[in-house]
Amino acid sequence: MTSTARGKILLVEDDQNFGDVLRSYLEMNDYDVTLATDGIKGLESYHRGNFDLCILDVMMPRKDGFTVAREIREKDTTMPIIFLTAKTLKEDVLQGFKIGADDYITKPFNSEELLFRIQAILKRTKPKEEPKEEAREYNIGKFHFNYPLRILTYDKDGAGEPKHKLSPKEAQLLKMFAIKINDVLTRNEALTKIWGEDNYFTARSMDVFVTKLRKYLATDENLEIVNIHGNGFQLLEKDKAQ
Repeated sequence: MTSTARGKILLVEDDQNFGDVLRSYLEMNDYDVTLATDGIKGLESYHRGNFDLCILDVMMPRKDGFTVAREIREKDTTMPIIFLTAKTLKEDVLQGFKIGADDYITKPFNSEELLFRIQAILKRTKPKEEPKEEAREYNIGKFHFNYPLRILTYDKDGAGEPKHKLSPKEAQLLKMFAIKINDVLTRNEALTKIWGEDNYFTARSMDVFVTKLRKYLATDENLEIVNIHGNGFQLLEKDKAQ
């Protein structure tokens, strides 16, 4: 982030008047905002700039917000993304989270609410210093996890391959599993610490990230993330869980 702004935001909104008003509001709150009025212009701005967060309208001409988000995700798996939409169908909301959205806000919305959500996301994604007393690296079954670098390595016969570069949320979630290995990680604890709130949409987002971690860890048959109905999840290291 720049020294004169709280963050650099790409706003992609096809309603010029609404976009201008929203940009002005965010700029009044010390954000540096670039406004693009369709998906193609939005991607052009994204590739030219260095943004801290993207706000994408879903329904846009030339290229819709979901398509823009997918193309951003091809370049950067960690860029925070907020979707704006008038659509309230759960299927659309879930599609947004599957693409990798950090938040999903339906129109009309309160501008102050959007501001708080932006602040929460940037606070979560801003690199934090690790407490000195807290571990920075973990051994999980046959995996080695370097949390500061977000690198998960499968150490087969000392070869140290393959490696996975995790997203910030994947790394935070795996760290919580590693600390509580063979114990229950409750949904509420994970959602409030990583997503900042516990609700239907953040819970569905967490499910997506748990699925991703399951795929990474599947190489070690001794590891399994199991559902604890009505409570949360448990990362089992089976030979030590007895």
